[in-house]
Order: sequence, then structure tokens, then C-alpha cells
Amino acid sequence: MPGFLLNVGSTVICAHGGQAKPTVPMPRVRVMGLPIVTQPPPYVIAGCANPPPPANVGPCLTGTWILAALRVKAMGMPVLLQDSQAICVPTGTPLTVIVAQPRVRGM
Repeated sequence: MPGFLLNVGSTVICAHGGQAKPTVPMPRVRVMGLPIVTQPPPYVIAGCANPPPPANVGPCLTGTWILAALRVKAMGMPVLLQDSQAICVPTGTPLTVIVAQPRVRGM
């Protein structure tokens, strides 16, 4: 499915409200002046409200993207889109893209 590309200014959260940020943005490709983000590097999550053991498994720490663009790549790596899918570790819940840049679409 087509969607807007993610850059470092995009807002991504875990299912418990934690802010997710990319660990390794792609500095050579920019959209709206900010580096874009590609699939292999994970996102780090801060501020997750999921309770620690023994009440639950603990807060989300990282998010690994499992689905990205099929046709658009940057330096050989698939770019992340607004409809890309990720899973948080250790909870197994998804990451959700709240805001993405509105100018460049990918597929």
C-alpha cells in the first residue's frame, strides 16, 4: 500500500504511549529537510507505561519494523512508510505512526 515516507520528525508511539525514535536515520536522503528512516535499524522507545513484572512483561524497549516499502529503497534498504508495521520488544505490541511528513509518498 502507498503511504508517506517517515523521517526523523515523524511521530511514532508504542501501544502504551511511549515515544519511539529511530536509532540510525539515513543522512544522505532527506524529506522536508530531515533524514528519512529505513527498515533494518530498530527504533528505541522511551516513556512506555506498560507495568514491570510481576504485573506484566515490562515496558516496550525497542521496535523492529517487519513491513516497509516494496518499491522504494535508499542505499539498498527499504524506506519506512506511514503504513509500515513494527513489533515492540518485549511486549509484542505494534508501533503506530501518528504523524508523517505530507509531501513524499512511496509504495
